Amino acid sequence: MTSVSAFSASPPKRLDVNLEGQVAYVTGGVGGIGRACVDTLLAHGAQVALTFAQNNEREAVEAKNLEAAYPRALSTHPLELRSMVSIRQGLADAQTRWGNLHILVNSAAVGSATVAAFAGDAAGQDTAMFLINADGALKVAQAFVEMARSQRCEQPRKIINFSSVGGGVQAFPGFRLSDGMSKAAVAFMTRQLAAETVDTNIDVFAVCPGATNTRMFQMSTLDPMSPEERVRFTRSLPKGRLIEPEEIAHIVLFLASDYSTPMHGAVIDASMGLGVRPGLISERTL
Repeated sequence: MTSVSAFSASPPKRLDVNLEGQVAYVTGGVGGIGRACVDTLLAHGAQVALTFAQNNEREAVEAKNLEAAYPRALSTHPLELRSMVSIRQGLADAQTRWGNLHILVNSAAVGSATVAAFAGDAAGQDTAMFLINADGALKVAQAFVEMARSQRCEQPRKIINFSSVGGGVQAFPGFRLSDGMSKAAVAFMTRQLAAETVDTNIDVFAVCPGATNTRMFQMSTLDPMSPEERVRFTRSLPKGRLIEPEEIAHIVLFLASDYSTPMHGAVIDASMGLGVRPGLISERTL
């Protein structure tokens, strides 16, 4: 009988994520989950090129302030996800600044409330939702893959897309159709792109957050509620609380590391249990 110790060629390795020498391209890196990802990646040694919404003065100012705070580790780039020219320009500028790009955090998106800035009517907003959340994410990922394949670099590349629990994992009656559909498209894109890159050094994942404490979620879900309704809603969530952006960023950090390769193609439910018990939200009025 073979002893257990015979299978232990070496002691277990203590996990330590060090991203020094790697460059991450983070779309939508000024606020919310994207900003938490930027902070976490910087804290673990990565250099970061983040994008901000083109023609958005507030985001441009915040981006420049961040760049001034980290002049040797961070660059900022305007991005319009509905423009292939802008998508290619952003990636090219980041490559010019830093050299090879190793990690894509594809997090820029609009939600049910923030999409109102892009069109005045529901039909136009739905179109913008698809163009930004789905088509824009697709084109950024494709351009990143094209760039990665043209560069001679044996170091693994990571593509980390953002879907959501609503669309990527479950359906929630009453939620905006175009929002969920655009996020479902990102989940499918992740699986398809992963299938096409199994023989390369490119790893592809998607993260599906649940109710996360971001301004986007506040605007779409919490702001229309009274203070009492917000308390009841939050208490009804898994663990009785919102997910913090930093918690999602820690998942992104793992996916950006060398340890994540066995998860290539994974669409990760990061909803704290909402994905397996959606009735906490979808049936809360019954």
